[in-house]
Amino acid sequence: MLSGKRILLVIGGGIAAFKALDLIRRLRERGATVTGLITAGGQQFVTPLSVAALCEQPVYTELFDLKNETEIGHIQLSRQADLIVVCPATADLIARMANGQADDLASTVLLATDKRVLVAPAMNVRMWLHPATQRNVAQLRADGALVMAPDEGPMACGEFGPGRLPTTEAILAAIVAAFGPASRPLAGKHVLVTAGPTREPIDPVRFLSNHSSGKQGYAIAGALAALGARVTLVSGPTALAPPPGVDRVDVETALEMEAACNAALPCDVAVCVAAVADWRVAAAGQKLKKQDGEMPSLTLIENPDILAGLAQRQTGRPQLVIGFAAETHEVLDYAVAKRARKGCDWIVANDVTGEAMGGARNQVHLVTATGVESWPELPKADVAARLALRIAENLTGSPNP
Repeated sequence: MLSGKRILLVIGGGIAAFKALDLIRRLRERGATVTGLITAGGQQFVTPLSVAALCEQPVYTELFDLKNETEIGHIQLSRQADLIVVCPATADLIARMANGQADDLASTVLLATDKRVLVAPAMNVRMWLHPATQRNVAQLRADGALVMAPDEGPMACGEFGPGRLPTTEAILAAIVAAFGPASRPLAGKHVLVTAGPTREPIDPVRFLSNHSSGKQGYAIAGALAALGARVTLVSGPTALAPPPGVDRVDVETALEMEAACNAALPCDVAVCVAAVADWRVAAAGQKLKKQDGEMPSLTLIENPDILAGLAQRQTGRPQLVIGFAAETHEVLDYAVAKRARKGCDWIVANDVTGEAMGGARNQVHLVTATGVESWPELPKADVAARLALRIAENLTGSPNP
């Protein structure tokens, strides 16, 4: 997906610097040429030798290097790259960037460049939330830099909150998106995504539903759009705003969602994230009244199976059909059986006995014809970025993450 792209990777001096090594490997797998530049602080965590071995070319560390500076090396570094990625970007490095300092090789290159700069922050939660850091981030964004939001979670120092380096998958997705529509791997592809719950009326004022917030489906729709896809998001009732570049179709019931999905065809990929009610009620025309000692009798009717309908189409089947399995026990067993039963290509399974439904994080298992991949617990945006990359790589034949 990044074939021929030249990336200058500036590695700052944070404990997350070791993750830059994995980023180099992932970038090179995707065809990018990576040049490493390590700050003095960064060298406390990773060595120039390890970075050079992964990049397979020299690494730059010093501003006043006699050989490089006879050729005005810092200017050449700043102009030869197609994109500069700062990972990890410490509070100190962000502050120097925002204030235009040029007292070492990294800050000098960043000040001299005319190329886009992507910043992946990593620091203590208090440092990230400090007004000075927030001012510096705002200034960088105003200057045109692409500053990612850090992940939230436990820190090496024992504290918890925003400040963790975004996952490699999220950084990869941001790098791909930074190159613009011409290089987005899903450009020209149409993806259908379903999200949120459905509501099945019992009477004019009551309904059957579930706890789905739609957050994971909306994040997936946004991640796919960021990779260049034309995304149709068929959404049950949620409180969420549609992601940028996504066409949302609002529905209430499973029958309405099925009709909207069929109307959105043809598509290249279908990702069925929505928590569709399995049954609907033969709804009463008037509000049911409570009567002492008597319970109303509700007749349940099985709803259409939207996922199976898409996966088993005889004509116009999407190239890739992905379902979700929200389970409370025997998660993998049910997910493997569901993939076979529905006829879909992939199933993304998760355990919803905790806070997955409505929460900000998710831990999923990707079930395919070749086996099961168990992913670590991640913010839902990072699950979405990782899945979007897998989809793009499946369609283009690029390496898997």
